[in-house]
Amino acid sequence: MIRRVALLGATGSIGDSALDVIARHPDRFAVAALAAHRNAAKLAALCRRFRPTIAALLDVEAARALAVDLAGDHLPTRVLAGPEGLVEAASLAEADTVLAAIVGAAGLSPTLAAARAGKRILLANKEALVIGGALFMRAAAEGGATLVPIDSEHNAIFQCLPEGYARDPAKAGVRRILLTASGGPLRERPLAQFGAVTPDEACAHPNWSMGRKISVDSATMMNKGLEVIEAHWLFGVPRHAIEVVIHPQSVIHSLVEYVDGSVLAQLGHPDMRTPIAQALAHPERIDAGVPRLELPALAALAFAEPDLERFPCLGLAYAALDAGGSAPVALNAANEIAVEAFLTGRARFTDIAATCAEVLERLPAHPIGTLDEALAADGEARRAARDRLGMRDGGHSLHAT
Repeated sequence: MIRRVALLGATGSIGDSALDVIARHPDRFAVAALAAHRNAAKLAALCRRFRPTIAALLDVEAARALAVDLAGDHLPTRVLAGPEGLVEAASLAEADTVLAAIVGAAGLSPTLAAARAGKRILLANKEALVIGGALFMRAAAEGGATLVPIDSEHNAIFQCLPEGYARDPAKAGVRRILLTASGGPLRERPLAQFGAVTPDEACAHPNWSMGRKISVDSATMMNKGLEVIEAHWLFGVPRHAIEVVIHPQSVIHSLVEYVDGSVLAQLGHPDMRTPIAQALAHPERIDAGVPRLELPALAALAFAEPDLERFPCLGLAYAALDAGGSAPVALNAANEIAVEAFLTGRARFTDIAATCAEVLERLPAHPIGTLDEALAADGEARRAARDRLGMRDGGHSLHAT
């Protein structure tokens, strides 16, 4: 049976990798929907190549430009705009699989829609679980959705856990989960120089090719902090059983330790096509186009404890997970605003962690029981972050997605 895929985040780096894998296996996969933020030109080219039923752009003006561009091409593609368009793409009846790779809070609503529609969700959007948490997991359970993570770390854990773990975690004998982190481009940079780090330096990841926002999150290790929160929800693991270890080579993508002393690890090249191919074909295996890992060529595999003075964002994420409720929502929102300010030259690199810490301190955690409450907490945290950075209120907000 051909799996029909709705790809949310089609024009980003994960979208590129996913479409490369899909194109290698036309007998197994077809593209039902493509969605992105605002890159109309790239999405038009993808529509001509993959001929989806739906193409959606969050930016309304960009969607209009896409519709004009595709007019007269005789494609079977309807162009949709705005948050409603992304939700429709995510819940499209003819798509059985939704690959959720929209970066940031903008991916929450369409990913929730996919969960409620009972889709097979390949999850790359950390924020769906960081912000949604219990809401998202409840929606997936009630809708009958299947979750397969494609973040390299969580996919590695997924591969190392026993079959049937989700049905009865207590019987699996898991002692702890170890998330690996490269340490990013600033792992050996003197702390005294962090205030002068430029966006290009923060985005120069030594191993992975990623978008700029995710690259900055890697440099601060906020990405690893968000992954800790995500792992808690995905695998039902308590906070004390989730640890982070620095592994500069990015060959081991994560590990699971069992009570008998066994430690299982998943290894591979730092190439997102591997976890995407694993998730797309699960429980089978397919060629991802990734070179073989030649173990004799590896000079060494090194490991170290993370330095929380160098990477305070990791400590903030653990604190937010401990606080629960609105705290992870506030952390994510403040980080998105601070990273945007850094990338646009309105803040220093060190302002990212400082802003997140101040917002968490200013906004005490409170319970989140509904999506509206999550939206309200997100908006409040964004306003607090902009205030701290001296920015005008405006720009991206979860309310607008």
